[in-house]
Amino acid sequence: MSTVESFEISGWHGEFLTTLKPRDLEAAVAQLADPGGAIETIHWGRNYLYSQELATESGSVEVVVKQFRNQGWRARLRRRLEGSKAEKSWRVARHLIAHGVRTAEPVILIESNDPEGPSLFVSRRVVDGFESRYFFRALNSGVAQDRFPQVDVDELLVTLAKTLRRMHEAKVWHRDVSVGNLLVRYANGGQPEIFILDLNRARTGKRPGAIKRIRDLCRLRIFEPVHQQTFLRAYWGRDREGYRLKQALYRLYHRVFLWRNEAKKRLRSPFAALAPRRAHAHIPEASTAAGVRDRIVWDHLSDQPHQHAGRWRRLGVRLADGGTHARELAVCARSLPRIAWRYRQLRRGGRPTPVTMDGIGLALRPWPTAPGELLAALEVLGVRRILLRLHPWAEGHGEEEALARELHGRGYDLAFALPQNRELVRDTARWRSALDELAERFTPFGQSFQVGQAVNRSKWGIWRYDEYEPLVAAAREAFSPYPDVELLGPAVIDFELYATAALLNMKWRPGLVLDGVASLLYVDRRGAPESRQLGLDTIGKVTLLKAIAETARNAASKSWITEFNWPLLEGPHSPAGRKVAVGEEQQADYLVRYYLLALCTGLVDRVYWWQLIARGYGLVADEVDGKLRRRPSYAALAALTDQLAGARFERILPSPAGTYLYEFTRGDGGRRLAGWAATGEREAELPAMPSAVWSRDGVELPAPTSPKVELTSSPRYFLIDGGAAVQSKSKGLGGGTSSGSEAARFIASRNFSSSSRSLSS
Repeated sequence: MSTVESFEISGWHGEFLTTLKPRDLEAAVAQLADPGGAIETIHWGRNYLYSQELATESGSVEVVVKQFRNQGWRARLRRRLEGSKAEKSWRVARHLIAHGVRTAEPVILIESNDPEGPSLFVSRRVVDGFESRYFFRALNSGVAQDRFPQVDVDELLVTLAKTLRRMHEAKVWHRDVSVGNLLVRYANGGQPEIFILDLNRARTGKRPGAIKRIRDLCRLRIFEPVHQQTFLRAYWGRDREGYRLKQALYRLYHRVFLWRNEAKKRLRSPFAALAPRRAHAHIPEASTAAGVRDRIVWDHLSDQPHQHAGRWRRLGVRLADGGTHARELAVCARSLPRIAWRYRQLRRGGRPTPVTMDGIGLALRPWPTAPGELLAALEVLGVRRILLRLHPWAEGHGEEEALARELHGRGYDLAFALPQNRELVRDTARWRSALDELAERFTPFGQSFQVGQAVNRSKWGIWRYDEYEPLVAAAREAFSPYPDVELLGPAVIDFELYATAALLNMKWRPGLVLDGVASLLYVDRRGAPESRQLGLDTIGKVTLLKAIAETARNAASKSWITEFNWPLLEGPHSPAGRKVAVGEEQQADYLVRYYLLALCTGLVDRVYWWQLIARGYGLVADEVDGKLRRRPSYAALAALTDQLAGARFERILPSPAGTYLYEFTRGDGGRRLAGWAATGEREAELPAMPSAVWSRDGVELPAPTSPKVELTSSPRYFLIDGGAAVQSKSKGLGGGTSSGSEAARFIASRNFSSSSRSLSS
């Protein structure tokens, strides 16, 4: 068994495997403890699980870090009396390996000296394996043979049973055996190997009896009686004494386990919203002197503020401001009749046509580590409308100004967002001073400025809507020397248009009016852009937003959507929870569909995706090795601009329910159709035989032999009635051809997969 060596450095102590000694121990501990530097987020919940590259004296090793949090008096007491969960994992893993049972090789145990600090169990990553949960899901669904052709069911069940038997004989009672904690790898001539993971609940020192063994075995989701029989016979082997009783107990415990799990889900769901939320480990603490309204810090990984005040404290603030909120609701209620009247008019009048597709926009922030790569990625996309977010609270704006000057020089149409924080809301003189500087520095590059950001979210510093009006007044004064500047707001986030209605119809000082309405219109909490919320899909929401703008007291009727995206499940970088996260392919599909649904209404002038480079939601992901990886959504936006930017939307063609066929004309004389199905695959008939077809990502596909085509959730583009079948733009996706287009060459050379790590551009 490999030897270990103890260590103690500033703020940390632990042990490491001597054969995998870190090259720089202090730097390695700091790196491993930072989930923001993860190569890949594996799990993000009560505990964090992510992968990293560890530089050891014998070379680089890919490891998996399981970070346990120790917050709360129960966790502190348990850690003091029993040792931390990381320590248990470390001890049990070494014990299993010593007894010939496979588990991920332990590399380092790291313990914070702070009683509430994290504990980390670091193990070597098992490559080329898969969680048994995916196989058993396929097996129980009857598709295992198609999805796992290399797996012999009986062989795997026997190997699994024998592995668990060896674990128990090694005096280990796991207490959390599940299909998610068993990793399967095929090696050495195609024989399955089972790795037992997640050891922090295990107990050692005494060989478990029959009941404890059955309590481990019953957790596996093996449902078919024939499979259960194979598994149990392999586990008990020659130990057949009382086999029938053990089999009956197993089936009883199995049913009870499944019932208990279902009961837990049902009991937890009504109270989930009441459970206290803990901040991610990387988020700094708020000042102990800060009041409830001021417990806000900046989360640099998701690029947004974090509100430390819990639900109940926030509720206390809302109750204290009850009079103000009642007046806000009254304003909203008074404005609803005329908004509803205008909404019905817009719905009955249909959408204005034709609509020119020149409103595709993209938001971004500077990328100082590689500004050239940012510009290169932007040029390939072909998007010409850019929203640059500024930070008025920052001390310097040199990087933003340099980027704005470069983009302006390249002919981009620039707009700017001016978010607030709590300090600036409380100190409007400081806000005014910051805007004076920003106006002078950035008006040479663009004339459109969004005043405020997510003003209906307390984490952005505004608790009452009447706190927004002084920000607008100061902005109007700061930009008054620049008569061509237009100010937009209030930048309400999510589908909370009652907040937009209240803000735009409150009594402001005379003459104070916004030049347009800016909204951060997300639909991520409702899934696809066609999904309905309060009866409205994206088209309905955009129409309602326009009705609010056209009837507002405090704004002109222009309507922009200045932020939308779909977050990805990428740990601390994701700006939203796991329930609303999507995969990379879904994100790309939804991006195209949202742009088309919103812009083709003719009721919104511009739509901006947030943002270009960001882990967790961006079109491009910054990897820990410094490289940038272009996601499928990047290719999808490049294809959209190449196919339709500047095109003219004509009409929605008749198609079966759940399908969408949008018709466009381009300057080359051809008709382009964009088509998709909201869910699944649906057949639709095109008005004529297409002469060319392109995928969502701009890759040319074989032309169909019939006007009847299968539409899927991934949009496709069809060329009909002449036009250029191969039309290449220097900054776009060449209409499906790879010649003369950097983007098309990029698409042709990449196989997009959300699970692949080999996609560095």
